[in-house]
Amino acid sequence: MKITGQYMLAAALSILPLVFGCQTMRSDTPVVIPTVETPQDQALSKSVRDRLLTDKKVDLTGVKVASNGGTVYLSGIVKSLDARQLAIKIAWEVRGVLSVVNALEVQN
Repeated sequence: MKITGQYMLAAALSILPLVFGCQTMRSDTPVVIPTVETPQDQALSKSVRDRLLTDKKVDLTGVKVASNGGTVYLSGIVKSLDARQLAIKIAWEVRGVLSVVNALEVQN
C-alpha cells in the first residue's frame, strides 16, 4: 500500500508540468515603442510598412511600424490571428531586420 501511494504521488507530480506548461504566458510589462527614429530606422520602418501594404492576402493597413537599431516594433489592430502572424512574418523577411517586437492586438 505504501508503494502505491508513492506511485500516485510520482504520477501526480509528473502531470503538473503538463498542466501548467500549457497555459499561455502573458507579460504585464508594456512594450515601449520608440518615438524617435534615426534616418536608418526611418528607412527600415518604411521598407517594412511598404511590404505590409503590398500584401493583398489580408488587410494590414492598421499596423503601425517603428524601429530602433534593427528592431522592428509592430503595433496597432489587425482583424485576425492570421493577419498578426502574417505581419510578423513579412517584417522578418525585410532586409536589415534583426528582431521583431509584436505589440499587435487582434480585433474582437
